[in-house]
Amino acid sequence: MFSTGSLLNWLISASALLLTAYLIPGIRVRNFGSALIAALVIGLLNVFVRPIIAFFALPITIITLGLFTFVINGIILKICAYLLKDMEVDSWFAAIVGAVVMAVLQNLLYAYLPF
Repeated sequence: MFSTGSLLNWLISASALLLTAYLIPGIRVRNFGSALIAALVIGLLNVFVRPIIAFFALPITIITLGLFTFVINGIILKICAYLLKDMEVDSWFAAIVGAVVMAVLQNLLYAYLPF
């Protein structure tokens, strides 16, 4: 069911989320287990909800030259925090900044870890 690559991707996403919660004051995740569950929920939201949001936000995404994608990622974080009791996102600003920081951390972790 799970390959080593997908398991490693899940661990990297959870680690990036936990580091983001440590760096951004408005985002809180209880522990690494909660980060694993949140990473799974974010992945599912990215598969099922993000395409719908991206479709309806396409005009503003084109106008902002793709920068509205960060807002979409923030929306996904806020939805995840709403669904899980062990994760909190205080404001929209924290969600958007957290989404940017999480993306940067994930890219850094993917770059420095061998696959």
